Amino acid sequence: MNTELLGVISIFIVSIILAIPLGKYIAKVYLGDKTLFDPIFSPIEKLIFKISGINSTEEMNWKQHLKALLSINMIWFFLCFFVLLFQGSLFLNPDNNPSMSPDLAFNTAISFVVNCNLQHYSGESGVSYLSQMFLMFLQFVSAGVGMAAAAMIFTAMKERTTDKLGNFYNYFIKSCTRILLPLSVIVATILAFSGTPMNFDSKDSITTLQGDHVDVSRGPAAAFIAIKHLGTNGGGFFGANSAHPLENPTYFTNAVELWSQLIVPFAMIFALGFYLKKKKLSYVIFGVMTIGFLLLVIPTMMTEMNGNPAIEKMGISQTTGAMEGKEVRFGPAVSGFWSIATTVISTGSVNSMHDSSMPVSGAMELLAMMVNAFYGGCGVGILNFYIFIILAVFISGLMVGRTPEFLGKKIEAREVKIAAFIAILHPLLILSGTALASYFAAHDTAMGYWFSGNATGWLNNPGHHGFSEMLYEYTSSAANNGSGFEGLGDNNPFWNITTGIVLLLSRFIPIVGPLAIAGLLANKKYIPESAGTLKTDTSIFGIMVFAVIAIIAALSFFPALALGPLAEYFTLK
Repeated sequence: MNTELLGVISIFIVSIILAIPLGKYIAKVYLGDKTLFDPIFSPIEKLIFKISGINSTEEMNWKQHLKALLSINMIWFFLCFFVLLFQGSLFLNPDNNPSMSPDLAFNTAISFVVNCNLQHYSGESGVSYLSQMFLMFLQFVSAGVGMAAAAMIFTAMKERTTDKLGNFYNYFIKSCTRILLPLSVIVATILAFSGTPMNFDSKDSITTLQGDHVDVSRGPAAAFIAIKHLGTNGGGFFGANSAHPLENPTYFTNAVELWSQLIVPFAMIFALGFYLKKKKLSYVIFGVMTIGFLLLVIPTMMTEMNGNPAIEKMGISQTTGAMEGKEVRFGPAVSGFWSIATTVISTGSVNSMHDSSMPVSGAMELLAMMVNAFYGGCGVGILNFYIFIILAVFISGLMVGRTPEFLGKKIEAREVKIAAFIAILHPLLILSGTALASYFAAHDTAMGYWFSGNATGWLNNPGHHGFSEMLYEYTSSAANNGSGFEGLGDNNPFWNITTGIVLLLSRFIPIVGPLAIAGLLANKKYIPESAGTLKTDTSIFGIMVFAVIAIIAALSFFPALALGPLAEYFTLK
């Protein structure tokens, strides 16, 4: 166990150490400063802009940023929907996987466009290689969109009074070419040399040690898995995701994949400090996020390492911890760490089955997505935290009797209303969806078109755990996470359509809000700092932000957690 803990601590510390220079590099990329890789990427970017006819030097206001962001995402959605709907008749399908139903294609297309990668299908049999490659493209661009939105926020925070906030396409392309692409090449190369497939061959037939003949899927997996983590996407090339021996062959690849999903969200926080030349502010933000992360991950790891009390009562030894749903080659410590890292960062990939997690672990995984403000996904993690900063500044200003100010700009009613709406939207989408599904399940409703049979048929587990499965599905959708309690039968019109709507609303409205707030603040008159100005780069302000996050999350979600994983915990006791 000590060795397992040492491995987890090492991965976490190395990720932080490497994130600082990467953050400095990201800041230089968005500022337009010279970097070592300019001779490589500048010609590629110029060619892209020349072919597309885009003037990357044209300044945009926040509304133009938003228009460009929404327009390009709509085009990607329709393209992906078409590919998935007709993949059975298209090329690069050596295993003859069938086309998706309209509701599943709708859900999958939205899920990958919004950087969630909620998968109501199994990768081996659900999609062709052409579809996998298009989904891999979406994993790049959806991450790039989030990072471009964050870059606009950086610019709005940096400038004194302006409505010119850079160019969306410039930020977007640079995010893909100069940050995500080179990192993906490195990670994909490591995975390929470690045993992950990277080819276009059909299934291979092997004979197991037991003498059974098994068809094993292959394909361009290494490239897909690299960007799935670096872009905080999480969609598995194989159905078992990173618990699959070809997607994650060894403890070393497990460490690389963990590092991959941590590095960019960490680096974006430090990039903010370098971009604004306010490194202390980024350290405060990182400190608040890290405290929140540790409060989630430590109970999870302890619970998984201590084993299942119900099994202990049967007199069965659990020296290796709670191993149900976990891979022997990883163990409970790093599996518990991964489960919180992937839910906090909104990656959604799994190296163990979350449905088999202990109740406390399940509660922590849910809470990580419900809070949705510790580290977060590529770019959008900063956007989510920005909302809580605005609310904390407003509340702090009221407490000391001063007009709230952040970085020299007055925060007034309009900005606070937007921030409050975004903060309320997250629990509204999660709890509304869960309430609807729970009502149908509780009344064993005949669903007709929406589900073949009565609603109880989509639950493999009754009672508290069944409620947790439904709660987890909507929480994962609203948090753009994509992981799931896989006891839920979710590939049907009811779950495909309802989660698809939640995915759509929970991705773009929380991007619209911070962009609007940042644009409105950038337009305001700059107020020089005075003796009475509330300093936002102090530990006291960090505690205030953490308190706002804790209060909003606790008040909104504690009743639902009490009905699900917490109730299950007490039944085990």
